[in-house]
Amino acid sequence: MLLCLQFCNFVGSMAKDKIAYVCENCGQESAKWIGKCPACGQWNTFKEIRIANDSGQQAARSAASHVRQTTTGSKNRPMRLRDISGKDEPRIDMHDGELNRVLGGGLVPGSIVLLGGEPGIGKSTLTLQTVLGMSERKILYVSGEESAHQLKMRAERLLTSSQQTTSDALQDNLLILTETSLENIFNYIKEVKPEIVIIDSIQTISTEDVDSSPGSITQVRECASALLRFAKSSSVPVILIGHINKEGTLAGPKILEHIVDTVIQFEGDQHYMYRILRAMKNRFGSTYELGIYEMQQNGLRQVSNPSELLLTQDHEGLSGIAISSAIEGVRPFLVETQALVSTAAYGTPQRSATGFDQRRLNMLLAVLEKRVGFKLIQKDVFINIAGGLRVTDLAMDLSIIAAVLSSNVDTPIESGWCMAGEVGLSGEVRPINRIEQRIAEAEKLGFTHMIIPKYNMQGLGHRHFNIELHPVRKVEEALRCLFG
Repeated sequence: MLLCLQFCNFVGSMAKDKIAYVCENCGQESAKWIGKCPACGQWNTFKEIRIANDSGQQAARSAASHVRQTTTGSKNRPMRLRDISGKDEPRIDMHDGELNRVLGGGLVPGSIVLLGGEPGIGKSTLTLQTVLGMSERKILYVSGEESAHQLKMRAERLLTSSQQTTSDALQDNLLILTETSLENIFNYIKEVKPEIVIIDSIQTISTEDVDSSPGSITQVRECASALLRFAKSSSVPVILIGHINKEGTLAGPKILEHIVDTVIQFEGDQHYMYRILRAMKNRFGSTYELGIYEMQQNGLRQVSNPSELLLTQDHEGLSGIAISSAIEGVRPFLVETQALVSTAAYGTPQRSATGFDQRRLNMLLAVLEKRVGFKLIQKDVFINIAGGLRVTDLAMDLSIIAAVLSSNVDTPIESGWCMAGEVGLSGEVRPINRIEQRIAEAEKLGFTHMIIPKYNMQGLGHRHFNIELHPVRKVEEALRCLFG
């Protein structure tokens, strides 16, 4: 009889496990599935998670409190605002000019950085290549995806490409750990006392306090929170590597981006050699900075002047090509816009854009047809930004229209001409920002003529440029300057 009661109690405790639903966008919890999240308003974002029974929850709470006690350290006390130091945060030099620029001058001690990107884009290569050049600091590289042998082979290839020697001093600063348990990671951190910790990737790490599989919403949230407490209490910076889902956003709950101090996205097309490092969030610097790399067989190479690489080919006598002075972040560079306009082979004309917003393209084609009078309703229009870059600058509008018209009439644009201007729905050329930087970049690369919005001439004053400026108010005036 006693054995039966014990068995019934055991079965009853096992049956108390519950199912809950958590919004992967904002972390809102619900007892049942909901189509639309009441907190953030997103649809179909609730995912099912399993909640342990009461005894399991008590054990998890005690374990979580133990982790907090071991990682929190001394308690903070209220301070007067005038007593707080206003000095800039000290920075750790990453020995990478592009990465330092995006981070705001270097890595801040005690910060937690999230580096995201598509699979195979080069996140691990960028991180490993950077830490190999920091021989003066002890770094712990935790890999949950690759074996130590794979990392060793990649490191040797990167060291050979950069003409560095695999000396003992360089090998001693980097410690490789292949582990997915958060508790074991903290034990090794306590043992080796690193100056920088790298987690590759956060989706593979799990903690015993949460009864769910690695990569789930709860696991990612709890592991990131524990690493944040460790970074703030020990002043050891932590770099997390994350994945991108099919929608193009960082995998895991949206709260992961709120937890970290800096979110950096590594972008680019795998079929092209250029990669862009863009800061989406930065508590210690600007989010307008941009880093550009060139992917080679033996690693990533920093690109200090992308304009010269994007404009290496001679397009004399070719139609459908226009040069635009664009700005991504705070860096100006000249971009080559390619357009192809042909008669629609089938009933419905095609509209395709690579590296440019297709909805913006449709709007510009409507302006070109309504305000300028060019009939493109029965034409296929294809737009491509050379080099595999994706540009979001609105000043690209004028070059898009010029390239489309050049391809439509099969008339090339003369060499030495570039342009920058936003086009409105009424056909006017609207003013753009940072006009002096755009003009200086075009002048540096040897361009002789540049079309700019007329309103921007007021801000230039009486400054003298070696490039001839053509201010325009409407699209018709710009096209008249190019084609007569």
